[in-house]
Amino acid sequence: MTKRQYKQRTFRGTVVSDKMDKTIVVQVDHVRRHSKYEKQYTVSKKYKVHDEANAHKVGDVVEFIECRPLSKEKRWRVVA
Repeated sequence: MTKRQYKQRTFRGTVVSDKMDKTIVVQVDHVRRHSKYEKQYTVSKKYKVHDEANAHKVGDVVEFIECRPLSKEKRWRVVA
């Protein structure tokens, strides 16, 4: 084992934009439950994900993992 080895975070989401070169924007939805009222609601977050081959289009469901910083906002890459 190396000194800095850790488990990489993995998410699955839907591609909402593919207009950038080698980058896609993926929206991940989580269902939460309100602590007092017990109502379920959806929380969404968007991630900029590195897509080297420009293979994924809007509407695709992709899985991506954490990686080293690739640019100012990209810290994720698509699992091949």
